[in-house]
Amino acid sequence: MPPRRVVTGRSQEPRRRFAEELRTLRTERGDSLRKLGEALGWDWSLFGKMESGHTIGSPDVAQALDQYYGTPGLLLALWELAAGDATQFREKYRRFMALEGEAVSIQTYSPSLMPGLLQSEEYARELLMLGGLDPGSELDQQVAARMSRRDVLTGDGAPQLRAILDEAVLRRPLPNIEAWRGQLKHLEEMTRRRNVTVQVLPFSAGLCELVNTDTWLLRLLDGRTVAWVETGYNGELVEEAAKVERLQVDYDRLRDKALTPRDSAEFLLRLLEELS
Repeated sequence: MPPRRVVTGRSQEPRRRFAEELRTLRTERGDSLRKLGEALGWDWSLFGKMESGHTIGSPDVAQALDQYYGTPGLLLALWELAAGDATQFREKYRRFMALEGEAVSIQTYSPSLMPGLLQSEEYARELLMLGGLDPGSELDQQVAARMSRRDVLTGDGAPQLRAILDEAVLRRPLPNIEAWRGQLKHLEEMTRRRNVTVQVLPFSAGLCELVNTDTWLLRLLDGRTVAWVETGYNGELVEEAAKVERLQVDYDRLRDKALTPRDSAEFLLRLLEELS
């Protein structure tokens, strides 16, 4: 007779199971969240958010917890399942948006589309319609949300933004020439802000790093840098230190190949003159 299968009663949903396992291991050990934070060197509130399912943290944290609890590979495996769950894309993007609002500096590279923080209202509307939204209240709400996102660049404590734009971004106009002129004028005005730097990566730079990958690097108050990378089909929040460092190296190489901020501003002015 085969052995009876033990049913744990725990969630089969990857994210919830990861949170449950974390909570169980800590309570069985008798540790408070504060004690756990002191032992591992992370703010204790991070572990509270992980146990409540608000975030899954990074693989570095999962590995440290495995070592602390004496569960080699278990928590990292559960973390990988939670991170790979296709239903988590929206949650990851919401977390990226929240981190963007907390960042002290933002670096972005855009290979084909104007980044959201630099889009005009007309550009955002056209892009969202191409994405499948029909004219109406939902489209209006999405455009308004995207425009409000730009507020992160204003006011006291606004982050420094460096945006590298592939020349393709500036050579692919909107169908309406007046709307396109408005987008270029908006971008040129943004370059005059003290906390905004725009650089153009010219076609003459040839094949470069991060091809076809929209990339954002956010430096946070605690000194960490996290990244968001996105293709036309998927997006990923990157928090593992080694992977973020590789993205930073690639970004720095792109910056070295791009036009200087002054030459980039002159490039934009020439484009505007061509439209007049």
